[in-house]
Amino acid sequence: MLRELMRASVALTFLAQAGCTTRLVDFTMISTKNIDLTKGASFRRAQSRVEGIDKVSIIIIIPTGTPNMKEAIDRAIESVPGAVALMDGVVTEKIWYIPYIYGESMFIVEGTPLVDPSLAGAKLESAYFVARVDSTGAVATLEPITDGEYRRLSE
Repeated sequence: MLRELMRASVALTFLAQAGCTTRLVDFTMISTKNIDLTKGASFRRAQSRVEGIDKVSIIIIIPTGTPNMKEAIDRAIESVPGAVALMDGVVTEKIWYIPYIYGESMFIVEGTPLVDPSLAGAKLESAYFVARVDSTGAVATLEPITDGEYRRLSE
């Protein structure tokens, strides 16, 4: 009897979970950035696809905000230095919720970055940078550093 009750409660728990994934749009090219199309012939496709996500939590029944598709697109584009747009991609909305406990609502944007080589520059290949600021707090220089230099500076 107890086992049957436990099985029934587990089954009801799984049935109570609600989730939905909706493919909103497939796109050839999408961007939230200003693009100088006169330099379009010099743009290059990146080798791999990227993903950008903007999500909010749903705690009990209260959402902590509203997911923003523009933020998801920006995150995907900005994940690659010099990227100005995404090509051949998809925008998906995903929502899941365990009633009265927790859930998430999100936009997921996937695509191949379109890179403007003049913006990417060879200096942006490093994962770490040192920024020097002037007396007003504005960034004066931005210099790439190696992993070893980063470790030495962070100690």
